[in-house]
Amino acid sequence: MGTFNHYVIVKLKDGVAVDELIQGLEKMVSGIDHVKSFEWGKDIESHDMLRQGFTHDFLMAFNRKEEFNAFQTHLTHLEFTRVFSPAIEKIVVLDFPSNLVKAPA
Repeated sequence: MGTFNHYVIVKLKDGVAVDELIQGLEKMVSGIDHVKSFEWGKDIESHDMLRQGFTHDFLMAFNRKEEFNAFQTHLTHLEFTRVFSPAIEKIVVLDFPSNLVKAPA
């Protein structure tokens, strides 16, 4: 069974309080039942040429696209975008259904 995923890769602006921003993001997704799972990470291994300036990634999974759509218009999400958007220098967003090939162990 696949999920619908919202994948965000960003380069944050200089001077952004990253820890506070991520704490706010964690709080936001914790308060929205539509989000099935949430993962984030900071790149520490890629070569600068491959990274192209992007530093952080965020992955949210939803059971169905309809839940993702509900998340997109959820008041808590809309409020958080007012904090998150100004902190971003570059962004890539991918919204896609996944095809599970090998389940986590």
